[in-house]
Amino acid sequence: MKVLIHSDDINLLSHWEKSIDSKYEIIDNLDELLNMTSSLIIINFSACLPSCDDVLKTLISNDNKVLVLHRTPELAVAKKLLRIGAMGYGNALMRDHFIVAALNAIKDNMVWLYPELTSQLIMDIPTSNDENSDEQLSKLTSREKEVALLLKEAYPYKEIALKLDITPRTVKAHAQSTYSKLNVKDRLALALLLK
Repeated sequence: MKVLIHSDDINLLSHWEKSIDSKYEIIDNLDELLNMTSSLIIINFSACLPSCDDVLKTLISNDNKVLVLHRTPELAVAKKLLRIGAMGYGNALMRDHFIVAALNAIKDNMVWLYPELTSQLIMDIPTSNDENSDEQLSKLTSREKEVALLLKEAYPYKEIALKLDITPRTVKAHAQSTYSKLNVKDRLALALLLK
């Protein structure tokens, strides 16, 4: 899948270019971008204003997958753009590995959200008093339960490692084992299952 990038900010383009580990093309003209088809498009949120909704709808209707990057990402904006059909949303200045992760997830037809926003989203999930959570946790070892409960509360791996006096790598191993045992793909799915 061809990767196209568009921004009204030359500094962002330069930052993104350093992060992208596959072939890409810069499209300077928004009208030209709107005619592109079957591509993975990285677009700066401000570059599609004032009608970002319309730009996004046009890009998606042309069979494109779109990653919207925003200098000041907000959960409300993320929810709105994901509802329209964006495949990803994140911080325009995020680290290289996040951009690579976003592109890989989108190429695999998954939705990607900046981790900080994922944590906010998890915190917004209403808590239920369902016994399902206890039933699910019974499938895990005691250490996996501890990790799962902290993941559910949106703690990052480093904080979980400090709380449990283990390494972040061990936390990641417990998280992966937990996801496998509970048949979920990531921490958001885990939070949904356990809330």
